[in-house]
Formats: sequence, structure tokens, C-alpha cells
Amino acid sequence: MTLAELSVGLAMTPSAASETFMRIFFSAGEPSGDQHAAHLIAALKDRHAEFRAEGFGGPAMQQEGCSLLFELTQLAVMGFLRVLPMLAKFRRLVIKAEQHFDQSPPDAVVLVDFPGFNWWIAKAAKKRGIPVYYYLPPQLWAWAPWRIKKVRRFIDKVICALPFEFDWYRSRGVDATWVGHPFFDEVASKQLDEGLLSELRNSDQQKVIAVLPGSRNHEVDRNFPVMLDVIRKVSEAVPNVRWVVGNYRTEHVEECRRMQKDKQLDADLTYYIDRTSEVIEAADCCLMVSGSISLELLARRTPGVVLYRVARYVRFGSKFFMTCKFFTLTNLIAGREVMPEFMSAGNPAADVQKISTWLTECCQSPQILQQRREEMQELADSTAVTGATERTAELLLSDLVAADSKARDKSRAA
Repeated sequence: MTLAELSVGLAMTPSAASETFMRIFFSAGEPSGDQHAAHLIAALKDRHAEFRAEGFGGPAMQQEGCSLLFELTQLAVMGFLRVLPMLAKFRRLVIKAEQHFDQSPPDAVVLVDFPGFNWWIAKAAKKRGIPVYYYLPPQLWAWAPWRIKKVRRFIDKVICALPFEFDWYRSRGVDATWVGHPFFDEVASKQLDEGLLSELRNSDQQKVIAVLPGSRNHEVDRNFPVMLDVIRKVSEAVPNVRWVVGNYRTEHVEECRRMQKDKQLDADLTYYIDRTSEVIEAADCCLMVSGSISLELLARRTPGVVLYRVARYVRFGSKFFMTCKFFTLTNLIAGREVMPEFMSAGNPAADVQKISTWLTECCQSPQILQQRREEMQELADSTAVTGATERTAELLLSDLVAADSKARDKSRAA
């Protein structure tokens, strides 16, 4: 089934969408979720003059006029042990949401990823009869298929980004819609800094490798030391490589520089803050931490290899509880390993060797690099479709306008 066949196709008329004041409560805890929610808020504002956004999120949502009860992206964490010290904080935020729903119930709640916390928000909203949508739902099909019961209990509609995800939810009796992935919208609309691109591509003879150590503090802490080992090994084999590091925050740059100094690595590393798109676009290939950023590599047709350092118990548990073969979104979309991925635990030496070999081949063999770029090109041409944000906005407005109309008719009949 194609995206065109699944497209919502619900163009709102200005009169229908502007008759009533409308509020949606958003809850997004990850930096990427903050960006996706912000773009959705902008699309809703464009279509509904009386739309207002509120809830939990981050700076991007706030810039689009969302009234934040709390900047939830400050608490973005991953892993059970990391969450434990913050449980009391999360519980206070749930109580804050419950109080808000009681005092000023929104027309709907839209959750964006961040499942551990958002299940509680969904439960609180559902208990009060507020429609709940899960936009970019958690990867239950990979790690926790038994949690489908929570989806059936607390979620009215799942808005899926990936085609196989849509099939998975629908086959389990969940009301789901496939809209495409909003990341492709953001890549397509991104205005790149041409001056920086020229600077990054300053030599036809010098290969450029992008290094993306992640957007969370613990990702940088865990992965960048191993990435530095890879950089050392590749630099020994290909001395003229230029390494460009795309960081999310200033403090990440400072931490990465400290690690490089500790490793006594004098390779040519240049650090950039909030210039990830330019870094990916200019690179010949990429060494990255697993995450939604793999979709930008796909959209920009840049080959990459994926590293993700985990605790030994996570690596061991994945053999028994992970129900799909891949953990990288691009590979999941392709159904095959387009981007080599390494869930690394313990001594990383073997993974460092394999990753280094893959990157060295990209640098030394134009034929291998071209083959890998063409593979990304072929996959992108068939899957990197745009329009997800607009389809999602139309879906939400259509549902909520219809619900409002139904409520008005019921009121008149009474």
C-alpha cells in the first residue's frame, strides 16, 4: 500500500476550521520530538486561526507559541537506572498535567515519543475523556510488544511515521494512520548555509567524514571515546581525512574536546554546534550514534555506519527481547542493513576494527563509496516522501472539528 492510498486527504475549509477556539496539549520530551511538535504546531496555526498549543516540550515548541507548563526536554534520559533518580520529578509533572486537565481540559492530547512518561499523560487524559493521539509512537514492535495493551487502553489513534509500523499496529486492532515521517519535511525545508558547505568541501582530494555523537549527554559520554578510537585507526590508514563533528550543545563540544585531549589524539577534528545538516550534506560518509538522525542521512543520500554503546545487560537482553533484526530506522525502512550497525558492549576493540574498515573502504575506494551512495539514493527515492506534517495537521483538525460538530448537534437535540 502506498502513502498516497493512506493519505488522510482531509483539506479543511477555512470556515469549518475557524469557527471554534481549539486547544491541543502536547507532550514531547526528546529534542527531536520538540522539533517535530514545533513544526506540527506551525502547520496547525496556519490552518486554524483560533488554534492554541500548550503542554510539555522544549524551546522549539515555545518559539512557535506553545505555552509550556514545563520544559520537558531538560529531562530527556534513556535507561532504567538513569530514570530512577528522576521518578519523583516526573510524578510531580504528571500531577501538574492532571490538575491542568481538570481545570482547563484541552480538546485533545498529542503525545510525541517519550513513552515512559507519556503513558502517564495518556492515562490521565483518557480518564477525563480527552481524546489522545500518539504522534511518532514508541518502537513497541522492537522492544516491548506486550505494551500494545496500553495503547488499546489509553490511545485513541496512533499516527505512524513508518509503513511497517502502521501494519504492525493495525494488525493488533489499533486505530492507526500512516502519514510519512516528518523528518523528511524538515530536511526538505531546511535552508543550508552555503558558505559553510563550501568551507567543509574545501578540497576535492580530501575525504570528509561526519561524526555525530548524539544529542543526549550520556550518548556523547558513552560513544565519543569509542568514536575517537575509530578516528585514530582510520586516520592511520588514510592520513588526509577531514573529520567534522556535529554537536547539539556547546557543553557537548567542550566534553568532546576534553575526551580528545585525554586520548592524546591530534587528528584534524573540527567541531560544529547546531550545524548537523550541513555536516551531513558535505560529508562523503558518516560515523553516527543510532537515532532519528539516520533518516537525515537517508534524505541527504549520505552513507553511514552506526555505533551505539550500551550496558552489557542491555546487549544481552536485546538477543531475547528485541523482536526485529535492526535498531536503526533506515535499516528498518529498507528491511535490510543499508547502514551497518553495532550495538556495542564491553571491550569495543572488535567493533572499532569493523567500523574502521568500513570507513576506510569509503575513503580509499571510489567504487565502494559510489555503490553505497547509490544504495542510499535508491532507498531515499522510494521512501523519503514529504508532507507528513501537513497530513497530520489535517487529520487532527478534521477529527476535532467533526467531534465539535457532533457535540453541538447532540446539545441541540437535548
